[in-house]
Amino acid sequence: MAPEEVSFLERLRRRVRPWDGTAGPPRSANGASSLHLVWELGRGAWTACEATLEILVPPAVPKLYFWALQVSFTRRGLGGGGAHLGLQWHPAHPGGTAVNWGGYGPDGRELDGTVSSLPSATGNPNTRDYRWEAGRPYRLRIEPAPGQPLGTAWRGSVTDVETGTTTVVRDLFSRGNRLDGLMVWSEVFADCDDPSVTVRWSGLRASNPGGEAFDVRIVRVNYQRVSEGGCANTTSQLDPRLPGFLQLTNAVRTVAQGSRLEL
Repeated sequence: MAPEEVSFLERLRRRVRPWDGTAGPPRSANGASSLHLVWELGRGAWTACEATLEILVPPAVPKLYFWALQVSFTRRGLGGGGAHLGLQWHPAHPGGTAVNWGGYGPDGRELDGTVSSLPSATGNPNTRDYRWEAGRPYRLRIEPAPGQPLGTAWRGSVTDVETGTTTVVRDLFSRGNRLDGLMVWSEVFADCDDPSVTVRWSGLRASNPGGEAFDVRIVRVNYQRVSEGGCANTTSQLDPRLPGFLQLTNAVRTVAQGSRLEL
């Protein structure tokens, strides 16, 4: 898939005409528009989490889409950076599909990790070739790496729910021994008016050090603001058919910024 070419005149028109966040590329610093579902878990200490992702309506353009489960690492209340695990629609990878497990330390530098057993067409240690299919559920899981002292390495894995096959992406090194700031999100580098894409999040769950798992039933909606370069026509909402949360691009925004969605 070759990247879309934009003529000089079209780039000029996009630059000079007023932008309302409904057409053309996002104007954020990284060129993406993001929307988040922040988990409401209450007080607790978390050492593992997971979420199930389905790409119900896949992208139709050769531009980067990233859907991820995000965590922050902490130790005794001090920040240890954060990381995100998710699937990507990435034109540079075979079939346009990939998986990413990477993050940043408190100093802003990329976290180191083990070398993934998955190949990477782009040679990126975080982004690896991974075959996923639209309409199929994939469970993303972040947990302490087996056989390592807690707070030294965190494993990211993807399970094809239909087959039960689990693929370990790799382990990331972090000084944190607890997880905080849990959320799922979509980060979209496509134009705001490119064909609509729909993904579904379900099975949001966090586990404490004792191994008890808690289902997350309430999330808080956040959108990247138009003033920050985000698209105005993204939305998150409850799935009317099954317990879960939908995120859509190029759609009517039906749920306002800051709203709480409850299953």
